[in-house]
Amino acid sequence: MLAALLCWPLLAQAQWVWLNERGIKQLSDQPPPSSVPNSRILKAPRGQMPEPLTTAPAAEAPAAEGEATPAPDSKPKAKPTLAERNADYNKRRSETAAAEQKNREEGERQTDNAKNCESIRANQRVLESGERVANYDKNGGRSFISDEQRAQQIKRNQHMLASGCK
Repeated sequence: MLAALLCWPLLAQAQWVWLNERGIKQLSDQPPPSSVPNSRILKAPRGQMPEPLTTAPAAEAPAAEGEATPAPDSKPKAKPTLAERNADYNKRRSETAAAEQKNREEGERQTDNAKNCESIRANQRVLESGERVANYDKNGGRSFISDEQRAQQIKRNQHMLASGCK
């Protein structure tokens, strides 16, 4: 009777460890289902590991065309480590920041372009209105532009509006 009591805790410690079809580790005190191949059984109680099945490769069902059959001893893809997850997170974060910066710069460029175009249009309206237009020199002296200068500026503004303002 004493021997039975001493052996009882050993039987309670018997555990099976195997990988299911999704590659997730399963723990149980019962053996895995018969559908689990022996190559996926990671741990069995002492003396209870099932014998490997000896089947001829021709006896296996042929795989459907286009389907890849995993090798029986292939290991499932391991979960990424914390360092790998942090590296992936930092990479995604920097890519997002770069994309936001690019969008911000593009928006600023479009805003500046719109302001410049509006300024050119306003200048064009003044030049085409026939009003006298004056230029100021560095000393503050005022001089009115000639009709030739007016025509040159109108032509330059039209070219700028055609090329950059749509």
